[in-house]
Amino acid sequence: MLKPRNTATRELVNLDGLWRFAVDTPAVPEPWRSVLHGATEAAVPSSYNDLFVDPEIRDHVGWVWYQRTVRIPRGWAGGRVVVRVDAATHAGKVYAGDRLVAEHQGGYTPFDADITEHVVAGEEFRLTIGVSNELTNVTIPPGTVTMTQDGRRSQKYLHDFYNYAGLARSVWLYSVPETRITDITVVTDVDGATGTVDYSVETSADAAVHVRLRDETGAVVATGDGADGRLRVENAVLWQPGAAYLYRLEAELLEGDDLLDSYPLDIGIRTVKVRGTEFLINGKPFYFTGFGKHEDSPVRGKGHDDAYLVHDFQLLDWIGANSFRTSHYPYAEEVLEFADRHGIVVVDETAAVGLNLAVTGGLTGVGAKPTFSPETFGDETQAAHAQHIRELVARDKNHPSVVMWCLANEPASHEDGARKYFEPLVSLARSLDPTRPVTYSVVMFATYRNDKIADLFDVLSLNRYYGWYLDNGDLASAEQKLEAELRGWAEQFDKPLIMSEYGADAMTGVRSVWDVPWTEDYQQSFLAMYHRVFDRIDAVTGEHVWNFADFATGPGIHRVDGNRKGVFTRDRKPKSAAHELRTRWKRFADRNPT
Repeated sequence: MLKPRNTATRELVNLDGLWRFAVDTPAVPEPWRSVLHGATEAAVPSSYNDLFVDPEIRDHVGWVWYQRTVRIPRGWAGGRVVVRVDAATHAGKVYAGDRLVAEHQGGYTPFDADITEHVVAGEEFRLTIGVSNELTNVTIPPGTVTMTQDGRRSQKYLHDFYNYAGLARSVWLYSVPETRITDITVVTDVDGATGTVDYSVETSADAAVHVRLRDETGAVVATGDGADGRLRVENAVLWQPGAAYLYRLEAELLEGDDLLDSYPLDIGIRTVKVRGTEFLINGKPFYFTGFGKHEDSPVRGKGHDDAYLVHDFQLLDWIGANSFRTSHYPYAEEVLEFADRHGIVVVDETAAVGLNLAVTGGLTGVGAKPTFSPETFGDETQAAHAQHIRELVARDKNHPSVVMWCLANEPASHEDGARKYFEPLVSLARSLDPTRPVTYSVVMFATYRNDKIADLFDVLSLNRYYGWYLDNGDLASAEQKLEAELRGWAEQFDKPLIMSEYGADAMTGVRSVWDVPWTEDYQQSFLAMYHRVFDRIDAVTGEHVWNFADFATGPGIHRVDGNRKGVFTRDRKPKSAAHELRTRWKRFADRNPT
């Protein structure tokens, strides 16, 4: 799906701002059929949960409704008019007036609705968007809705971050021509000093396709005709980690000399490969330094915010990070575009977190029910997961910053049924994009001895918490166990190992001269221990600390106002560990030459 843009043939109107808002109630059936009553308004983009002080809104389970009046620009007659929702967490419905025009499942990828037949250029219409936060055993991520003794609906889920909901990203109104470009796919390669750009342009109807490629000065460096082709760029400047360079591919749809449609796409020429235990970008070994992150900030929840975007990337640069994982869902497209422009490497993850009933068994790793079964996570869940993979790849396939797909976080890969569930999904991801490696983040219950799917993947990403959830406060024992396990993975599989999660909670200002958990000092010592182990094992090709910043979670006796494993506080103040990481990662500058 192409992101809406203003071009010579397309126009775009942003619909962010304050919308009328209401939670679903039996007292107001079919709320899209009239103007929402009451004085409640909600900001778009934002999660609605933290905006209001009313717990009935914050804790509501089910549908909520956003509504506003929209005027169609009078010059849009003759083309197609489309509403695009960048994300509705976790399901969405769009109504133009009284008419349902789109439905979508999945909270982190966009969907749109052609409303041409329901609106008139120059006139207003009522736009209503419903959003549901319900999670079940056939959604991604999964969850369970139960009833409390007093009759309230309660949402339970298996992931350790707050189930924020609503319109957390932008809503757009845009116009496109009747005959238009519907999609573009770009694959780049390098042949000596020459870069190659294979392109494929999909259209709504037959028409002549012309493409040109411009460098950053605006000079045309290659042209092509036809819907599919290859462009060759002599002396190409490559997209590199820490040194981004973007070319602009301009696709045009022509009828004779008449321009029917045009679409620009910024691309980077680079290669990604796995060779033994090495992860190669442009043929050179790359070592990941950075974090698992969250789209999470005070008041906004998961609402996208450009100010936080800029500041977070400034902090990544300050600390010496070169990469991050979009834990545990696809982030806003603006985040990836920013990474493209600034040379930050991204591991792009689906929203498949919580496919592990063993977590209900605590540290025993033995769940009350098998994770993969017709009654728990079966064919319907797998089909939903497959659709998430399709939409993730379709949205993000052209970003040079995205170097790997992560298909799930901490699934029960040690349980029977895991291979039957995941093998088709890995095949699907490879068929959709054969150019990028695939990985998954391995839960602590799954070891190199009992994991049933590790051989299917190109890179092994391990989430490990020796010294925190296991051997808490005993870093000497934790160090021995961590090293033994990493050596076991390296010897068993001969693949790159990325420590995709490792960290310890720390309360700001709590200090001790001893190894006392929850202190800033223990967090520092914990990370230093892991780094000593990494440096002794050649197969380790990256370290992503959990987490970049403290974040909101559901209630739990092991959480103090959220997860405190961030090396920055939730409002982005550095803890002591941030300075230690900066010292380490700044020394790695020569480890990833550009």
